[in-house]
Amino acid sequence: MLRLSKLTDYATVILSFMAKDDAQVLTAMEIATATGIALPTVSKILKLLVNAKVLISTRGAKGGYALSRAAEKITVASVISALEGPIALTECSISQLGCEQASGCGIRSNWSLINQTIHHALESVTLADMIKPVPVKDVVWNQEVMIPVTSLYR
Repeated sequence: MLRLSKLTDYATVILSFMAKDDAQVLTAMEIATATGIALPTVSKILKLLVNAKVLISTRGAKGGYALSRAAEKITVASVISALEGPIALTECSISQLGCEQASGCGIRSNWSLINQTIHHALESVTLADMIKPVPVKDVVWNQEVMIPVTSLYR
């Protein structure tokens, strides 16, 4: 099963909270209190997001953290990459060299195509999108989402 880490999930919660007023500078404590995420975890995530240039930090009495750009310009893909590293279903889907089986492998290009499709989908969703409520009736729980394979090869 493919699943994002809890830190990445928490990062989207933190950033979604911050995106509601993307001009505001917030302290780690304010973010922890508002989101219910433990302060040490919030601090760790904020540091990773600053290093990835998703957030900016300011020192001093009026210091804190703010989005580095508008919520409409921060993609879910950039958040995932900041916490997880490159988005890749398989090692060979992002590596030029492939793996030890690369010379005889007939499916590497297919994995790359699938990986690109997922990456493009994640790039198309922004923090601004994440803070818009989705009606519960539109959410499909525990059902497979069918994507015709032929649509990947167009």
